[in-house]
Amino acid sequence: MSHTPHGLAAEFPEFALKLSAMKEKDAHFAKLVADYDAVNGKVHRAEARLELLTEAEEEVLRKQRAALKDHIWMHLKG
Repeated sequence: MSHTPHGLAAEFPEFALKLSAMKEKDAHFAKLVADYDAVNGKVHRAEARLELLTEAEEEVLRKQRAALKDHIWMHLKG
């Protein structure tokens, strides 16, 4: 279990089981989740100053994370 803030299970706790099931059944959804986790990890590392990025680079990553989260949400609620 990851302790990185903004993990999808923490963001959508009411959909934790559905997230897991959809990752198993839908390759596209699984890729979205993997992409989200990768970008979220980069944001966390930047915020924790484990990886030094410019403010602009961090902002790009945050926007990517938000777009992925929105896309995942559309799949979950559909």
